[in-house]
Amino acid sequence: MNSTAKLPKIILASSSPFRKALLQKLGLPFMTENPAIDETPLPQESVVDMVNRLSLAKAQVIAEKHPNAIVIASDQSATYRDKAVGKPHTYQNALQQLKQFSGETVHFNTGLVVFDGRTQKTYQTLDITKVSFRTLSETDIHNYLILEEPYQCAGSFKSEGLGITLFDPNALIGLPLIDLTSFLKQCDIQLPFL
Repeated sequence: MNSTAKLPKIILASSSPFRKALLQKLGLPFMTENPAIDETPLPQESVVDMVNRLSLAKAQVIAEKHPNAIVIASDQSATYRDKAVGKPHTYQNALQQLKQFSGETVHFNTGLVVFDGRTQKTYQTLDITKVSFRTLSETDIHNYLILEEPYQCAGSFKSEGLGITLFDPNALIGLPLIDLTSFLKQCDIQLPFL
């Protein structure tokens, strides 16, 4: 495909402004739509199984509304010492999470699904990113939390904001763009820069 005018509708199944910003880097026209699914973990479900299930469910919900579209869906959850890490919601919970993570490694499990409604093909992958935190003082954590307020972010930090000062900045993306570009190529989507 040589022209973006011939592109099928591309939909990001997400309300995340961060995922939207990442997808915009590919230079393709797309729209976003919130899949609004129940993201409650199933009993005894592993984090990996959960992110794979939720990313697929998000894609399916949007694909039903837009049958010929290419739907991109993603879900991410963090684990620390093999236990799921949720969104802290409060300053106190975020403080406790980041104290635990100081000098430690947290894993981010990101499920990615691309569904091509034209061919009914589903492309799915899992990206696991290890994030190593530097040693953090309570003052470091407090200052970060006051400035960034990452209470709706798993692991209490935003890599796209000041969270970049807490860990290796190359370790966390949030939407696996390398896998995504590979899947889009398999859907015959020509990227402007490749």
